[in-house]
Amino acid sequence: KIHVAGLRWNQCSPAPCIFLFYILGAMGRGQGSEGQWVELSCIIKATTTPEPRIEWKKIKDGQTTYVFFHNKIQGDLLNRAELIRRTSLAIRNVTRLDTATYRCEVAAPGDEKNIDEINIHLTVQVKPVAPKCRVPKAVPVGKSASLHCQENEGFPAPTYSWYRNSEPLPADSTSHHKFKNSSFVVNPATGTLAFSTVNKGDTGRYYCIATNNAGSAKCEEQEMEVYDLNIGGIVGGVLVVAVVLSLITLGICCAYRKGLFVNKKQNGNR
Repeated sequence: KIHVAGLRWNQCSPAPCIFLFYILGAMGRGQGSEGQWVELSCIIKATTTPEPRIEWKKIKDGQTTYVFFHNKIQGDLLNRAELIRRTSLAIRNVTRLDTATYRCEVAAPGDEKNIDEINIHLTVQVKPVAPKCRVPKAVPVGKSASLHCQENEGFPAPTYSWYRNSEPLPADSTSHHKFKNSSFVVNPATGTLAFSTVNKGDTGRYYCIATNNAGSAKCEEQEMEVYDLNIGGIVGGVLVVAVVLSLITLGICCAYRKGLFVNKKQNGNR
């Protein structure tokens, strides 16, 4: 699908007069697929030269290379591009590497204005693939927690949104009364869902969706459980360990007093 933003006309006097569509993007349909067919239209509206010379150039990262020169396709588009209707450039199986400015240059020696050119900026957009999500399985009440979501294939870079039990989460829990008991912030640029302190209500199944102009993709749901710390059990366990250590220490002292360790040492010397 080609997104057409508008139509630009050059002045038709003096000739030649060129007009073309500005193509903003070509979206590949299908997950992670960039391949589509696009046409960059460069149409000579008026000229008195029977066979004007057509050239196409690609401008990217400050470098200019030929695409169509001396009546043949050149460079990295050699096997994927062709000239159609004498002046327009068609590119098959576009990739994000084809994102660039393309210049159509027309030379018409028989015209009063014998050279004209126009630029088209092409942006190839790529649908995100399923992002990778990291969700802690269990977090104690009152502790902080961070959930992470990342996707590296989509172009342009996607934004991220988080869901709990299939319900979208706002960017800030304080902005919605339904989440007033929670304390989280979603960063749509980095994909991080950060809880300053969790409570039992934050237990649930979480997933993230990565979205750009070409489409969206989600990760699999993952469960996060928020549990209460058993303070009594912890204190009891510490006391049990303390008692056991005390008994061991007392037993060793009694053994020394009764001379058990001394007798064993003397028997060993014999």
